[in-house]
Amino acid sequence: MTFSRFVAIGDSQTEGMCDGDDAAGYRGWADRLAEHLAADYPDLQYANLAIRGKNTRKTRDEQLERAIALEPDLVAAPLGMNDVIGRTDFAALHADLTYIYDRLAETGATVVISTFPDVARTIPFGRRIEDRLLWLNSAMHGFAEKHENFVLVDLYTAPALIDLRSWSRDRLHASPSGHERFAAGAAYALGLPGSTPDWGYPLVPEGHPNPLIRTLRDASWLVEFFTPWFIRKVRGRSLGDGRSPKRPELTPVIPPGVAAD
Repeated sequence: MTFSRFVAIGDSQTEGMCDGDDAAGYRGWADRLAEHLAADYPDLQYANLAIRGKNTRKTRDEQLERAIALEPDLVAAPLGMNDVIGRTDFAALHADLTYIYDRLAETGATVVISTFPDVARTIPFGRRIEDRLLWLNSAMHGFAEKHENFVLVDLYTAPALIDLRSWSRDRLHASPSGHERFAAGAAYALGLPGSTPDWGYPLVPEGHPNPLIRTLRDASWLVEFFTPWFIRKVRGRSLGDGRSPKRPELTPVIPPGVAAD
């Protein structure tokens, strides 16, 4: 299996939030996977259409056909987490996912999807959305079984991804090391040279925080991150409003620290 045209679609996780910044640019798991691919396929072209805040319906309407028009042979499309965090019509969500994945399957491209990490272990209100997360993860297994050209990265069973060190301070986006774990999991699922099955193994243990400290951290998180998110949701706004994709066209992959010609 070889790849020459890699396109990523989706939301903030695939855009690369919290692996870089607006000034320097975001990297993220999809960029890291592209760099891994480019080591074996130096002529690889890569586009990333993902934009923070996009739910599955907006990804379908705004990104899907643009991605297909680029004629990819590899697509990254782990979708649905924003729908799970915000209350949604799950029949409509399943219909949107089915439409997106059926269209991508028709292209003949290899499609990378994923289950999602156990947020009940990482964010304070996680258990309130646990049933919805499990529903989505079950759906992802179903899509992977339905389409022979789909590859599933099982993030839910990765011990490393219930460790807060794999997450940024907002606990909604992976830290650089968390993005690297996701990229390594995708590389292994694709059978890329140099990939290994230990990508999801636990991090080296560290001391557990005092329960009071953990409670204070959770309270601080609710004020600093959850409250602004909830206000945006009530107002019908998104961090992605007005933003354009960071990498809208297929271009060569340049590893970090290497100057472009």
